[in-house]
Amino acid sequence: MSDLHRLSPPAARWSLALCALALAGCAAVGPDFVQPTPAAPPDWASWRSADAALRAPVGTEALPDTPWWQAFGDPVLERLEQRALAASPDLQTAALHFAQARAQYGTVAAQRGPQVDASGGINRQRQSEHGASIRMIDAIGGDRAGLAQVLAQPFTLYQAGFDASWELDLWGRVRRTIEAADADVAQQAALLELARLSLTSDVARHYLDLRTTQRQIRLARADMAALASRLDLLQARVQAGTTDHLDLARQRAELAALTAQLPGLQAQEAASANQVALLLGEAPGALRSELAPQAEGGQAALPDLALGLPSEVALRRPDIRAAEARLHRATARIGVARADLYPSIRLGARLGLESYLGSEWADGGSRSWSIGPSLSLPLFDGGRRKGQVQLRELEQQEAAVAYQQTVRRAWQEIDDALSAYTAEQQQAGEQAARVQATGDALALAQARYDGGAADFIAVLDSQRSHLQARRELLASQGRLGTRFVAIHKAVGNVPPAPAAVVADTAR
Repeated sequence: MSDLHRLSPPAARWSLALCALALAGCAAVGPDFVQPTPAAPPDWASWRSADAALRAPVGTEALPDTPWWQAFGDPVLERLEQRALAASPDLQTAALHFAQARAQYGTVAAQRGPQVDASGGINRQRQSEHGASIRMIDAIGGDRAGLAQVLAQPFTLYQAGFDASWELDLWGRVRRTIEAADADVAQQAALLELARLSLTSDVARHYLDLRTTQRQIRLARADMAALASRLDLLQARVQAGTTDHLDLARQRAELAALTAQLPGLQAQEAASANQVALLLGEAPGALRSELAPQAEGGQAALPDLALGLPSEVALRRPDIRAAEARLHRATARIGVARADLYPSIRLGARLGLESYLGSEWADGGSRSWSIGPSLSLPLFDGGRRKGQVQLRELEQQEAAVAYQQTVRRAWQEIDDALSAYTAEQQQAGEQAARVQATGDALALAQARYDGGAADFIAVLDSQRSHLQARRELLASQGRLGTRFVAIHKAVGNVPPAPAAVVADTAR
């Protein structure tokens, strides 16, 4: 015979009712979240806006596990990136947001179980001789004064007990609330990865700008030294009477124009160094020794692009995953709002002791208890709950539109980054050829001038063209590095998180 049949009829009815309520609670109101599949092109040749000349082949090999900035082969950049990941204020803020979401999830998840409270107190009391409790004596009659005086004597009341309550999650309100909190944790985790990606990209970009500016300063000083030597040669020729003062004045003007560019480059160098220091949470000038100009050396050749499959890229971007989590949260909150339209039942129980006699406080006769459900039935609120449901549905629609826009923006950024990188590669190659051509032209013009076959104007023009070509080649090479950084940021190539961060984000 089952345990249910051995129960008394009232107890059996209560047990059947609780079983029915538990079964009813298996379903949650509101729409279930369906994970969207972000749109992606079938291959890297599709979804491109640039001319065919800018559609360089992209490999579908998986991205390496090593951080992408190691492709530059710069140990200083490697150290700066590690320091930024460990000490960046922006990254610490994102980590705190993630920790807050985890704490909020723990708070919400606690609603699944019962709530138990203990209470106790010792109160000294005195009743009024003319209070409501004395009214019965007036109605019955008798020695009112004596009874009232006895009842009004001060006494001490001893109380202690436990209170327990548990809300039956009939319509899934608690489950949907926990689901929304879990989606918020996922969103903050994605935003933390986005902050890490943005931080490392910004550090690399400003560092490369700094090194490019330092190379331009080195080149400008070398050119100033060369022009100064040429100026001394012209000065000697003027004194010898083989060259007039006009050529000397023109050369001085060229040297002054080049010298005037140096302060601007130095200010740009300081600004880039300060940007790197700010990203690392350091004061201006704190990285002066680490960011000092390096010895002249060739820039490391960047590897061929291998970004994986386009469909994998769409799932890898942190902003897309954050938008998906936001949509998930908005969907779950619809269920929370709809559950408020239905009745709620809370089971409660209290067990305690109460006595005005300290010696009898623990006696069995001082026990008091109560147990039973309480029902809350919404009848009229002027449409507030229904309005809340409509608001949550509109928020879900907004989140869905934002998700689609995030995906479209992601592929626009990827297309722009790939086109800009290919274009810069081609420009750097053409600039290198231009430097070679202008150098040959300058040598020829100088030889013709020394031989008396050309005037100094041809030398100045060739000299100006060669200097400009060298500066533009350096600038193009610097931009090529930042374009490489932009590609890895666009495809969501988040650097591996430190072991401590991985352990903290695991659930």
